[in-house]
Amino acid sequence: MAIDFTLAPEHEEIRKGVRAFIQEVVIPASDELSERDRDAYLRGIFALREKAKAEGLWLPHMPKEWGGMGLGHVELAMVQSEAAKTRLGPWVLNCQAPDEGNMHTLLHWADDSQKEKYLRPLLEGRQMSCFAMTEPEVAGSDPTLIQTRAVKDGDEWVINGHKWFISNARRASFAILIARTEDDVPEGHRGANTAFLIDLPQEGWNDVREVETMHGSTGHSEIVIKDLRVTDSQILGGRGNGHRLGQYRLGPARLAHCMRWISQAETALDMMVDRALNRHSHGSLLAEKQGVQWLIADSAMELYQCKLMVLHAAYKIDRGEDFRTEVSMAKHFVANSLNRIIDRAIQVHGALGYSTDTPLAHMFQHARWARFADGADEIHQMRIAERTIAAYQATGSTASATGDLPL
Repeated sequence: MAIDFTLAPEHEEIRKGVRAFIQEVVIPASDELSERDRDAYLRGIFALREKAKAEGLWLPHMPKEWGGMGLGHVELAMVQSEAAKTRLGPWVLNCQAPDEGNMHTLLHWADDSQKEKYLRPLLEGRQMSCFAMTEPEVAGSDPTLIQTRAVKDGDEWVINGHKWFISNARRASFAILIARTEDDVPEGHRGANTAFLIDLPQEGWNDVREVETMHGSTGHSEIVIKDLRVTDSQILGGRGNGHRLGQYRLGPARLAHCMRWISQAETALDMMVDRALNRHSHGSLLAEKQGVQWLIADSAMELYQCKLMVLHAAYKIDRGEDFRTEVSMAKHFVANSLNRIIDRAIQVHGALGYSTDTPLAHMFQHARWARFADGADEIHQMRIAERTIAAYQATGSTASATGDLPL
C-alpha cells in the first residue's frame, strides 16, 4: 500500500499562496486591528475576506460548485495549518469553527430549500451559525443522554431544554439544535434525537449569558429554551437522525481542529528554538544546554507524529474508508501535544512566556480547551480501546486498529 502525501503541483501552489497571503496580508492587518473598536474590527475582517476571495482562497473545504476551492482533506490540512498561523486566518478564509463543520453538515443533510436558506449565506460570508448540543445536566461527551425535548403539537414541535458552551451563539443567524424526539427509544441509545434548524433570534431561545472561561467571555453561551416552536420543515436530516448527524459532523470537524492546532504547536516550537538561540545564560546559549535541547527534541518528535497522524486520517477520509479510530487517535494526541509543546515553550521563555508580551500565554489558555472540546480525552481513549479490542476479537490481531498500515 502506497501512501503519498506529496501535493500535486497545483495544490502546492495553493499552499504557497495561502502562506504568502497569511504572512504578507493577514498578519500585518491583524496587528493593526483592535477589538475595542468593534465596528472598525469587523470592517477590517470583511476587507480581508474580500481580498481572500479575490485571491481564490475562499472556502477551502467546500466543493467548487458551491463556490469553494474543492480541496480534499489532505490538501485541506495544508491550508488549515497555514491559515491558523494567526487567529484570524481561518475567519478570513471562511473555514472557521463552528461554521466550517455546519457547512459540511448542511451540504450532506439539508434538502434543497434548506441549503438555499441556511447554507448559501454561510458560504457567502453573510451569516454565522452555531451548533447546540452540549447540556449542563448530562455528560457533554455522550449525546445519547440529551435532555432537551421536542414534543409534537399539531403541525408544530415545541422544544424545551437547556444548552451551554454553545460557541458563536450570540453572533449566529441560526442554530443546528439537537433535541430528543423519540420517547419509545430507551435513554442512552441512538435514534432518539433529531436535529432542528432554528432561526435566530426567536421567541423561546433565551441567551442567558456568555460563560466566562480561562480566556475570558469569548462567545460560549448558555441558552435556556422555553416553548420554542418549529415546523417539520425545520428538521435537518430526518427525524431520529440527530445522533448520526452529530457524529458525521464531528469526525471531520475534529480533524480540522487538529490541523489548526498543529499550526499553533509549530509556532510555539519556532518560538522555543528562537528564544534558545538568542538567550545567553551561565556561559552559553540556552540552545547549547542539554536540558533545553531535550525540550526541543521532544517537541519536534511529537509535532512530527501529530502531522503524520492528521495526514493519514485525512487520507482515509478522502478514500472513503472508516476513519473513526484514526481521527480519535489524532484528536487525543494532537490536543495533548499542543499543551505540552506550548508549555515547554513557556518554560524556555521563563517569566516572559508567562506574560502577555508574547502570544504563548494566550495560546496556552486555548490549548487547555482542546483536551475536552469535541470529545474529552477519556471518551476518545474509551472508543479507541473498544475498537482495538473488537479488532482483535474479529481477526486475532490489533493491526486494523492501529492504522491498518503495512508494517
